[in-house]
Amino acid sequence: MNGFLQVSTGCIKGILNNQLEMTGIELIAKERQHQIDKHGFTGEHHANHPEWYDDNQMIDAASLLVEPDISGNVWYPKNWDSHWFYDLCRRSHKERLIIAGALIASEIDRLNNLENEQHN
Repeated sequence: MNGFLQVSTGCIKGILNNQLEMTGIELIAKERQHQIDKHGFTGEHHANHPEWYDDNQMIDAASLLVEPDISGNVWYPKNWDSHWFYDLCRRSHKERLIIAGALIASEIDRLNNLENEQHN
């Protein structure tokens, strides 16, 4: 086995072992940070786009993603990109649970942002 393959395999095993050692709340927090860093989905972003979030879309999405078997039961939150959401629905149940938890945290961030705007 060449050195690159050994290092790559070792890195992948390390990443997988790291995820297995993380608690549920740590995995959700990591996903929430990923949503912010990669997509810019901050509480402020969500508060500034009522067309995507004001009709409980994140809660609706989370409620679908937590279901163990969603085959044949896929619908899309109002005004969300269907291809993007379908990709989330195709993930493993554990991954969907993590994403759902992060979506709930996102909704709390959005509500906090709206409350802060009202007080200022």
